[in-house]
Amino acid sequence: MTPDDIGAFFAAPGSVDPEAYLELDVTFECAGDPRVAAAHLCSEQSTAQWKRVNVHEDFRPQFAAKVITLQTEPQPDGFSIAVTDAPRGPVHRCRATIIHPHGNFGPRLPNLMSAVMGEGLFFTPGVPLVRLEDIRFPESYLAHFEGPQFGVAGVRAQLQAYDRPIFFGVIKPNIGLPPEPFAALGYEGWCGGLDIAKDDEMLADAPWSPLAVRAAALGAARRRAERETGVPKMYLANITDEVDRLCELHDVAVSAGANAVMVNAMPVGLSGIRALRRHARVPIVTHFPFIAAFSRVATHGVHSRVITRLQRLAGADVIIMPGFGGRMMTPETEVLENVRACLEPMGSLRPSLPVPGGSDWAGTLATVHRLVGSTDFGFVPGRGVFGHPMGPAAGAASIRAAWEAIAHGVPLEEHAEHHASLRAAIEAFGTH
Repeated sequence: MTPDDIGAFFAAPGSVDPEAYLELDVTFECAGDPRVAAAHLCSEQSTAQWKRVNVHEDFRPQFAAKVITLQTEPQPDGFSIAVTDAPRGPVHRCRATIIHPHGNFGPRLPNLMSAVMGEGLFFTPGVPLVRLEDIRFPESYLAHFEGPQFGVAGVRAQLQAYDRPIFFGVIKPNIGLPPEPFAALGYEGWCGGLDIAKDDEMLADAPWSPLAVRAAALGAARRRAERETGVPKMYLANITDEVDRLCELHDVAVSAGANAVMVNAMPVGLSGIRALRRHARVPIVTHFPFIAAFSRVATHGVHSRVITRLQRLAGADVIIMPGFGGRMMTPETEVLENVRACLEPMGSLRPSLPVPGGSDWAGTLATVHRLVGSTDFGFVPGRGVFGHPMGPAAGAASIRAAWEAIAHGVPLEEHAEHHASLRAAIEAFGTH
């Protein structure tokens, strides 16, 4: 690239109409001149070859992505991780904010993703390591999306659950259990205090547990639990499948007794989620399989908060994400960034309920509440309810007892003196 060519992919902050562009925060490691690398990043994901041979034309002013900020730092020891066939030259670690004209792809999620996290980003000359850290949308772009149909307020209204977290339970064993005993476990959890009993993300329309049969059994158990407890409950059915079956399986599950549905967002695809949103009559919950493949490595891929924002854009009412604790191998700051991406203002789109999950039980509730900083989150233990030594009802009761202790400012161990379920939970899980 000539100096003029490079300059065409840079713009001063505030020099363009912000409503015409998305903003992307990108970190990358490059060999050679960082300005050239940044210009290539913009070129590859937008105009690429911007003119025909022997024709005087330049589409970059209207269609090019442009760098508005660039910070660079030399890395004398080379790339931070080994790179096969690494380009040669002095290595820099860089952070750039890039504006991208959304007219290039329109309000279509596959096209958006192809532009901002596709071939252009990850096959840029001289840039073997690159990570899309964040994405921000102007009002003009957000206006084309419905977003969550129910959101936090809608889910709370359906459950009549206010001023506290929403309590989920992942029914276990997740694979192999026939519908009737599976439903019995859900019933016990609801009676013990769960708001939502859910299918595991691995359990779908399986031969040993057909969705229609399982949803009918859980629907009946849910209604029975509602009559006995006097409060609304929710059965969350996993309808993850081929995209052309999503609406059909939604109808099967809802007509049989489910009053929420779950989809594994990235395996199914965000466009599939958006199509389901337009059809759904109940809240849509998305789950996080495959997201770590994009986000685990800090110097390459896509930060999970980008995928969280896209799930909200597609219409997820509830977003289950990797949570706190060592098992999930997700930095605490990253979990909190995903929580914020669910709840912070995003045009007129409703907030999604964040559910940071992973090896939770009654004893981890206080930590999650403290870190999130509000009650607008879902708490989703599996073993903490369904692996409780006194059974699922006691497991759910231990969660509710833990919340009582938090709400009243009482130490957990002191509160456990008066709650056998909580005491048993501490004895069973407290050293794990």
